[in-house]
Order: sequence, then structure tokens, then C-alpha cells
Amino acid sequence: MSGVSARSLAKGSAAPGPVPEGLIRVYSMRFCPFAERTLLVLKAKGIRHEVININLKNKPEWFFKKNPAGLVPVLENSKGQLICESAITCEYLDEAYPGKKLLPGDPYEKACQKMVFELFSKVPSLAITFMRTPNKEDCAGLKEELRKEFSKLEEVLTNKKTTFFGGNSVSMIDYLVWPWFERLEALELNECVDHTPKLKLWMAAMREDPAVSALLLDVKALKGFIDLYLQNSPEACDYGL
Repeated sequence: MSGVSARSLAKGSAAPGPVPEGLIRVYSMRFCPFAERTLLVLKAKGIRHEVININLKNKPEWFFKKNPAGLVPVLENSKGQLICESAITCEYLDEAYPGKKLLPGDPYEKACQKMVFELFSKVPSLAITFMRTPNKEDCAGLKEELRKEFSKLEEVLTNKKTTFFGGNSVSMIDYLVWPWFERLEALELNECVDHTPKLKLWMAAMREDPAVSALLLDVKALKGFIDLYLQNSPEACDYGL
């Protein structure tokens, strides 16, 4: 990684200059799970990049020219080309950069990964709803829904008989879903995977992956961020922590 901005750029800040040749820039936010997907792929593929963090509660005016929706992640290359949406940025990086391929070349296996991604699709919104519910005692139903979604992923691992969702090594689908599992402890939702032993083994194996371990968040810092920055500011959840 070429560099990370020391602070989050906010409204009134100057727009960064052109992306240097040989680098790609990612507009991110330190605690954003969607942006973490992109960062994981950059790290796993060894792509030289720079990170510019955006204050998503007080976004710079110029950032809306990068993405009119005002969301991270956004990739920008030295040609000034912009790529938005986390899953799209990840696929772009895998196709545009040589070296280790994270998506399988076989069309069927690629389709299988996309089907797992669909199975996972309800988890982020359930986690966000849980986080934004002031009284956690009212969340029994949400926890049960999460358990059901995790059971679907447990079945995938059971049927495949592999450690990871794409096989015996980490691939794109693992990086796409990992950020939400990393946040279970901070959200105090670890109990929701107690019934899924293979999923728990997958989580342990993911923590050993070099890209994942390099980007692991401090649980205490993440809890503090959730408590202080989000719970009283629901609108700040537009990046889906």
C-alpha cells in the first residue's frame, strides 16, 4: 500500500490530485465493511494503491463527482476512470490486474460463488438493523433471522467439504462476505454462529489469511466507533457498517 490518509477528508477539504501512474486509489472509510472488501482484494493481489478516507457524515463536495451516491468504496485509476460498488470494484481488480486470480476461471465455479453471494445477501441489512435498534432486548427475532441465514452458509460448506466457500484456499467469495463476520464480536452477535461449526472453522481459517490478518480491526476501536458515531446518527449508516 502506497499510503493512507492520516485523517478523513470532510466538507471543505481540497480534492486530491490525479492518481500517480502505477497506482490505483481507493476512497474508503476506516470502519466500512463494503470498502474493506476492496481493500482485501487489493492486499491479496499485491496491487500498489493509496487510500483516501472520506468522512461519510460530512462528505467533501468534490466526492460526489467521484460517486454521485456519496458512498464508498470508489476506485480511481491514473486514467481518471472511476469504479463504484464494492462487488464491482473487486471483480474489476481481479480482471484488470495480473497475478493471483481470486475468481475461478471455470464458468460453473464462478456461478457457484455468485450463488453463495446471493445466499449471503440478507446478512448486511440484518446486521445494520440490529446495530440501529436501541434496545437489544428487542432483537431476538433479528438474531434468529441471522441464525437462519448462517445456517444456509453452513450447508454450503457441509456440501462442499472444503474449508473455504470456493474450495481449499481463499477466493473472492470469502473476501466478499468476511467483513460482516469480522464484526460479529463488536456487535455482540457471536452467539449467532454457535450452531454452525463449519462456519466457525471458516472464520478461524480466514483470520490466518495474510490479507485478512493485515486488515483486522481492533474490536475495542470498532465498538467505540459504533457506540459514539453510529447509534445516535442513523443517517451515517449509509455505508452499511
